[in-house]
Amino acid sequence: MSRRQEQAAIRANGRLQGEYFRVDFDAPGIVPHVRPGQFVHLQLPAFEHRVLRRPFSIFDVDLATGRLSVVYKVVGEGTQRLSSLDAGVCVDLMGPLGNGYSDAPSGNRPVLVAGGYGCAATYLFAKRSPVPCTVLIGGRTEGDVLLTDAYEALGCDVRVSTDDGSLGHKGLVTELLEAVLVEESNSTVVACGPNPMLRAVGMVCETHGIDAQLSLDHVMCCGVGACFACVVKIKTDNEDGWEYIRTCKDGPVFRASQVNWD
Repeated sequence: MSRRQEQAAIRANGRLQGEYFRVDFDAPGIVPHVRPGQFVHLQLPAFEHRVLRRPFSIFDVDLATGRLSVVYKVVGEGTQRLSSLDAGVCVDLMGPLGNGYSDAPSGNRPVLVAGGYGCAATYLFAKRSPVPCTVLIGGRTEGDVLLTDAYEALGCDVRVSTDDGSLGHKGLVTELLEAVLVEESNSTVVACGPNPMLRAVGMVCETHGIDAQLSLDHVMCCGVGACFACVVKIKTDNEDGWEYIRTCKDGPVFRASQVNWD
C-alpha cells in the first residue's frame, strides 16, 4: 500500500484569484507515490472542533523537492481556516488516496475536460502525458476559469467556455468537447468537475464510442473506505443491476460506463 501519513509543513499559501487559493506542502514521503487523479486527506492544526479530515485533489508534485500542491476554493469554515495558515505551519496529510486516471493508450489524443477548480485534478495527467493534451476548461464566469497559463506552459491546446460568455466560448464545456471529438474521435477523455457536467461528458463521449474517465464529485468522511459515507451506484451484473461502492477507495475515478446516475 502506497498510502502515507506525515506532518507536512506549508511552503507557500496564497490567492490565485478571487476565492481560489494554492497551497504548497513539504511532503517528501507522499510525493513519490502520487498518480494523477489521486487526493490527500488533510487535518488542520488547532481545529479540534472539526474532527473530520478534508479531501483535496492533488494539483501538482515535484519529485526533486518533495513539494505537493493543492488548489482549493474558500467555501466554508475549513477552507477559510486553511487559507489563513502561513508558511511553516504543519498540517497532518494522509495520502495519496484513491484510484486515479489511467494513461492514454499510445496513439490516442488525450482530452481533458474540467469544470471550475476540477482543472486542478487533471493537471498532473497533462504534465505526465508523453504528448500535449487538449484541455477544455469551463466555468460560470471568467473568474471561475483557472490554471490556463499552467496548462499552456506544458504545450497544451487550451480552450475555454463560460456560461455567461465573459471568456472564450459562451456555453457549456461539453459543447467544446463535442467539437473536439468531431475533429478526432480517437481520443482518451478524462474529466473532473460537478457531477451534472460529468454525466453530460459521459453521454457525449458515448455517442463517439469513448468510455470517459470521470472523477466523481462526492462528499467524503474517512477517505479510506471505512465509513461508507461516500458510496455511489455502479452498474453490475447482479439481480438489481447495480451496487454501492466507495468513491474514496474504489474511485474517485470511474469509467463513464460504470456509473449508474439514476
